[in-house]
Amino acid sequence: MPVPDLFLQGIERGWQVIDASALDQETTLEADVVIIGTGAGGGTSAEILANAGLRVLLVEEGSLKTSSDFKNDEGKAYAELYQEGAARATADAGIGILQGRTVGGTTTVNWTSSFRTPDQTLAHWAEAHDVKGLDSASMAPWFARMEERLGVAPWAVPPNANNDVIRLGCEKLGYHWKVIPRNVRGCWNLGYCGTGCPTNAKQSMLVTTLPAALEKGAVLVHSARAERLVFDGDRISEVECRAMDATLSKPAGQRLRLRGRHIVLSGGGINNPALLLRSKAPDPHDRVGKRTFLHPVNLTLAQYDRDIHGYYGAPQSIYSDHFQWDQGTTGPVGYKLEVPPMQPSLTSTLMGGFGMQHLHRMASLPQSNILLALLRDGFHEQSQGGTVALRDNGDPVLDYPITDYLWDGLRRAFLSMGEIQFAAGARAVMPSHAHGHLSTSWADYQEQVASLSYRLHDVRLASAHVMGGCAMGEDPTRAVVDSAGRHHQLENLSIIDGSLFPTSIGANPQLSIYGLAARLASQLASDLS
Repeated sequence: MPVPDLFLQGIERGWQVIDASALDQETTLEADVVIIGTGAGGGTSAEILANAGLRVLLVEEGSLKTSSDFKNDEGKAYAELYQEGAARATADAGIGILQGRTVGGTTTVNWTSSFRTPDQTLAHWAEAHDVKGLDSASMAPWFARMEERLGVAPWAVPPNANNDVIRLGCEKLGYHWKVIPRNVRGCWNLGYCGTGCPTNAKQSMLVTTLPAALEKGAVLVHSARAERLVFDGDRISEVECRAMDATLSKPAGQRLRLRGRHIVLSGGGINNPALLLRSKAPDPHDRVGKRTFLHPVNLTLAQYDRDIHGYYGAPQSIYSDHFQWDQGTTGPVGYKLEVPPMQPSLTSTLMGGFGMQHLHRMASLPQSNILLALLRDGFHEQSQGGTVALRDNGDPVLDYPITDYLWDGLRRAFLSMGEIQFAAGARAVMPSHAHGHLSTSWADYQEQVASLSYRLHDVRLASAHVMGGCAMGEDPTRAVVDSAGRHHQLENLSIIDGSLFPTSIGANPQLSIYGLAARLASQLASDLS
């Protein structure tokens, strides 16, 4: 029996949803609050502000795709649901960046892992970045509120074999491991979360907060890029947008003017800085676009004499923080260990190799497992993240230097992951490196990792987490906004999403954004009401 498409049913009932690419004339829209972006920050804010009786207008650069469109098709999903067709990368192409661009943002295509912001991270923000009022005790009720709202709970189904490698290896070695909380209800355990959930089980913004806001009269405009903010003194008078073309590759359609008492940026750590830079927004201390963080990720491939079938089942259900804080908050970089889902298209880009070598690696896909390490960037003076700039056409690009400090972490992560995979019974393990090969013993693997070159493009790097770029903090010489998300120079501008983070957080960021957005949007709703 087909799963009902809740979003399309809502549109039939009268939700106000505008496809900007279909407009045939310039359009002006007004509201109390204009929210730019519909992901974790924008979606959470929209529900809270609409429930407070405020007229809410949302604009999304991506298109509207719903459960009826999600067919577990990697090629179609990457092209339609991700920034730059899933080809977004850093300026030197050294790090691939998987980031959503669709109604619901990355929450529509992420792998559902939901962690509260680590206590160590919140304490560091307060001490090193002058962030006020966001300590663990203050944030706990906001995390709890969003966990209840979005069905976040430890995954109750046994992990698939890909994830179980972490448990098996860590138990044998005496390392920490734990079950991952996921934001799902009635999950079918299909494993294709990254291509959009066809059963509406993933509690993304697409099926939770955005429908709730639309029920309260919010207006959603999709397939339109916010090109610039127009200023009247220290206030924003309107947001100039333009409809995207049919392939969503550039803004080439009708113009839209969005006007509101208050503007909320929720476009993420690359697109928020880009909009402020295009708009020439006040930035007296040159902070916009600085300290954008990614959680740089490296990987290891292991082959087994048993079936793994990592393309089926919850993508991420087991993790290890054994190496996350073991050298202190500000010491050598720590890392969180997880796995990626192993659908063929995604995995083929991670396995590396050419010709017959690549063919043989893909032929062993059913018996292969991949581990990944999320490097916790931003807590050390040699770990400053990246800088967002504009290309000649106004599109954003992120320059992200990999320092010796990070290379050391990547080398150590290779060793940690390989040790766990061998302990879990791997017959061969290979680091994600241009010159990596399958080592059939732990001793040989250690020698290989020690002998590798640690330089850009040799080590295969990726990230699915974009944070920072509009850092919060009470000192305007160091931050773009204050601890309430209010812009230091512009009276009616708030930023509410992961671009507020002064560092990376050391965990998959969606629940951190949900909790912070709930707190800041509630405060904003009170101020505006």
